[in-house]
Amino acid sequence: MVKAVAVLGSSEGVKGTIYFTQEGDGPTTVTGSVSGLKPGLHGFHVHALGDTTNGCMSTGPHYNPAGKEHGAPEDENRHAGDLGNVTAGADGVANINVTDSQIPLTGPNSIIGRAVVVHADPDDLGKGWARAEQEHWKRRWPCCLWDHRTPGLKVITGLECRKRCRPRCHHWTCLSVLWIPEIRVA
Repeated sequence: MVKAVAVLGSSEGVKGTIYFTQEGDGPTTVTGSVSGLKPGLHGFHVHALGDTTNGCMSTGPHYNPAGKEHGAPEDENRHAGDLGNVTAGADGVANINVTDSQIPLTGPNSIIGRAVVVHADPDDLGKGWARAEQEHWKRRWPCCLWDHRTPGLKVITGLECRKRCRPRCHHWTCLSVLWIPEIRVA
């Protein structure tokens, strides 16, 4: 069994822990919770890049190694990183329990070294009711990067993240990022 963990946090009070487990070549199970969200739907994705030089904006588009269209988790034609929406209750907590075969923790399409992002707004699941994908990925809440190649932990605070943002992104939420140094094989 392979395991990874993403610890999310922002200076706006959004925080959470998300666990990823995979048995052999089976699907990856994603569990955990995120608190401090506004009630309602929030896009939940694995993004292509583990780059935070410009805050979470530099995490790039949804992870899409097969070059498919944006879609819902149940769609055959979808980005690998399209994990749909999580729902925050009246208490601002979103509980996550997803099983997905397109986000492996090992192999050439591993999500290790990429970013997981909870968006401030809902994802349209490729159905077209939101603006273009570029619009809904602009407003991000917490993101977290995995990097099994980096020794030790490197924490970037929300304030440092804000300093890295360009003035043009003042309306986007910059976030704390925790680097995960390795995956664990149980």
